[in-house]
Amino acid sequence: MARGGRIKDRDASERRCIATGETQPKAGLIRFAVGPEAQIVPDVLEKLPGRGIWVSADRDALDKAVTKGLFSRGAKQKVQVADDLVDQLEAAVQRNLINLLSLARKGGYAVQGYEKVKGMLANEMADVLIQASDGSARGKSKLRRPEGDDSFIGFLTGQELGLAFGRENVIHCALAAGGLTLRVVEEAKRLYGVRGNGGDMGSPERFETT
Repeated sequence: MARGGRIKDRDASERRCIATGETQPKAGLIRFAVGPEAQIVPDVLEKLPGRGIWVSADRDALDKAVTKGLFSRGAKQKVQVADDLVDQLEAAVQRNLINLLSLARKGGYAVQGYEKVKGMLANEMADVLIQASDGSARGKSKLRRPEGDDSFIGFLTGQELGLAFGRENVIHCALAAGGLTLRVVEEAKRLYGVRGNGGDMGSPERFETT
């Protein structure tokens, strides 16, 4: 993400994943911390005290960390790992993504609704197009994604998008350039990986010219 004054790299710090052994930027990892009763806690906001334990935002890596007892090794002590830890993590990342989208809306970075999104795209003011996975394929195909990498998010449901806009259901959303938009994209990538999806964050419908 570089055009329109985008910030390419919000945080270049790197950490090592305990499951894959790979070192990568923090944006692609999830931080975990050890709670007061030696339980592993997802630290999505990266604010909990103590030594951080990092796992790639990837379902296979997370499942491996849980089933192979890698959290105890990473914490250098015996820890408790809940059976539903990955589900807890998914819920936490989803909440954070919805909150970021809501902040983007309140800050004027995000709009929703077909006509508003269409206008924003036509004026080349949109950096990211978001469309609900359960929206009408025909309706979605009438909007073309902006150029550039990471310019489309298509795996969230209409209900999930609706939570960010105070509505029951939202199908079309667009984000303007800015640091907050970068954070939305980063968190969307993490949620996409935690859910076990592969490839890009949803494939846009074919654009119709008629």
